[in-house]
Amino acid sequence: MAMEKILVVEDEEDLVELIRYNLAKEAFRVRAAGSGEEALRLAAAETFDLALLDLMLPGMDGLEVCRRLKADPRTARLPIVMVTAKGEDADIVAGLTLGADDYVTKPFSPKVLVARVRAVLRRLAAAARPQPEVLSIGELAISKERREVLVQGRPVDLTAREFDLLAVLARRRGWVFTRSQIIDAVQGDDRDVTDRAVDVQIVGLRRKLGPAGKLVETVRGIGYRLKD
Repeated sequence: MAMEKILVVEDEEDLVELIRYNLAKEAFRVRAAGSGEEALRLAAAETFDLALLDLMLPGMDGLEVCRRLKADPRTARLPIVMVTAKGEDADIVAGLTLGADDYVTKPFSPKVLVARVRAVLRRLAAAARPQPEVLSIGELAISKERREVLVQGRPVDLTAREFDLLAVLARRRGWVFTRSQIIDAVQGDDRDVTDRAVDVQIVGLRRKLGPAGKLVETVRGIGYRLKD
């Protein structure tokens, strides 16, 4: 059975070969592009299941490549895992805001890289399946239709905003949401929601969830996620 096809966008040839070898060993098919311009041409001409995108590229940088991929209807749904320099939190936030799905920092373990690629593909496959009425994560159960949250079988009294915030994180478990993405998803007509307000609501949400509060994880300098 043919495995998923990965577009590797990286200008360092040695690193391309390392990534190619480790992905091919796991039965992934790999195409490589050494520049952002070449990546856009390949992505428009062929079908890929995921792009592994280095942000530090000659000429057009990875953030611009990400922006163009997400703006083009032909490639807007292509999952993107960013490869960033260690400590470049601003680039990570920018990439996630543009629509990237995950990131890995250099230097990285090939095993970790493959695991991240598999995790994103697995999440997308799960998101494509019909969602059950009740989403269960450990001792936490969320019913979006009933707007009801249970912890260890007991109902939790959440405000409408707290429920919406939790629902955003639960929509794609394990994915990192920036504060800006959370604000866009939950604010509705209320334009007074700020980054600080999100942080305050997260604190209150964790407190109300009790033992399940640990599932709401802070990704330092970036935002929040619900543990997978």
